[in-house]
Parts: sequence; structure tokens; C-alpha cells
Amino acid sequence: MRTLTIFLISLFSLPLVLNAQSVDEMLQKVSAAIEAGQNGQAVSYFRQTIALNIDRTEMYYWTNVDKNSEISSKLATELALAYKENRNYDKAYLFYKELLQKTPNNVDCLEACAEMQVCRGQEKDALRMYEKILQLEADNLAANIFLGNYYYLTAEQEKKKLETDYKKLSSPTKMQYARYRDGLSKLFTTRYEKARNSLQKVILRFPSTEAQKTLDKILRIEKGGCVKTLAHPLLYFTVLLYFLLAMLLFPHAFGNKLLYSNYIGL
Repeated sequence: MRTLTIFLISLFSLPLVLNAQSVDEMLQKVSAAIEAGQNGQAVSYFRQTIALNIDRTEMYYWTNVDKNSEISSKLATELALAYKENRNYDKAYLFYKELLQKTPNNVDCLEACAEMQVCRGQEKDALRMYEKILQLEADNLAANIFLGNYYYLTAEQEKKKLETDYKKLSSPTKMQYARYRDGLSKLFTTRYEKARNSLQKVILRFPSTEAQKTLDKILRIEKGGCVKTLAHPLLYFTVLLYFLLAMLLFPHAFGNKLLYSNYIGL
């Protein structure tokens, strides 16, 4: 019985031993290829070791690879891609960030880092990166898609909050209404406008139905924001009161009945 147990343990542990030997052998080949200046071959071996054991391969990268060498970036890219494929976004971001530190203005690295931050739930940091991308490449598709949707959704949330808070006021004062309108105006001239600009660039690159729908909503909101400026009853009657007062003080200016009727029809 004891002999059988030892045999079974040996049988099941054999693949692990062989795997460890295979990884070590492949990593030795990676080192030999790097020393020989055969970077292409080194990357190929490195990719094979990732498939065998990504953790051991990562340890090799941190302990054996010169980070100032040309090949270090290629090996870091392989690890980043592998971790991304495995949906280990924390590790993928770590290696993309490693690449970004070497080339801070590299759009591809910035885009990859921003994408990983979105996957990790770090939208604010992704926002900062995508905005930097647009400074370097104004028509970047990924950046414009993210920013267009981000600014639209955050504007909608803030607009809803402004409207909800305002509706809670049973008898709003002129000052409260002015603050409400000012808040909406800022949304129209900042976030909605940024969303519109980005989505227009997206549509120029390819016909996106969803982007067009969002863009149409923004245009309707912007038009509605201008039309509804006099929608509040208190403001309407204030304007009308000043108009009637002006009629009494300056009757000669209102001799034209048609002009008078046009004003009353505000």
C-alpha cells in the first residue's frame, strides 16, 4: 500500500517537475539569446515561458533583465499582453505603466494604460490619461469615444441633480432660479460641449449609430437649454412687468400695435 501511494504521488508530481525543468530550460535559452544579441529569438523563448508559467517568467523579468536595455520593453510588452488576455488587469496595468515611464508621451502606452484603468474601475485616472492623449493626438478614436461618453454621462447625472434639487423648492426665489440656470449653463458650455466635440470626431472616423444617438441627444439638450431660459413663470412675469412699465414711461416708443402684440406673445 505504501509503495502504491509513493508511486501515485510520483506520478502526479512528475508533470510539475517536468514543467519546472521546461521553464528553467526556456529561461536559460532566453538569457543565452539576449547575451548573443538575438533579441527576436529571446522574445520568442520568453513568450513560450509565459505560456508555461507566467509567474516564474515575471520573476525572471524583475530579477534578470536589465531595465535599461532595449529588449526590456519588448519583454514587458509580452507580459502586459499576457496578463491582459488573462484578465489580470492589475498586473497588466503594472507592466503598461512600466513601459509608460520610459516613454511618457507614447500614445500607444497611454492608451493601453487608460484602458486598463477603466477595467480596474479607475475612471478618474483614465480620464486624465485620455485627455493627455488628445493633447498629443486630437483625433485619437479611443480617447474621443471614452471622453464623449464620460462627459455626456456625468453631465446627465449633474443635470438630473440640479433639476431634482430645484424641484424641491416650493417657491423658488429669483436668486435660486438664477443659480439653477447658471448651473445648467455651465453644463452646456463645459461637459456637454466637450462630449459633443469628441463624439463629432468619432463619427468622422466611422459611422457609429450609438455615438450619433448620443450626439443627437446633446444637440436637443443644448437647444432646449436656450429655449427654456424664459420658461420659469416668475421670470416671465418679471420681464412682462418691466415691459409694461416701459410702455407707460415711453408711450411714443410703442406706437406700433404690431410691435406691441409681438412682445406680448413672448
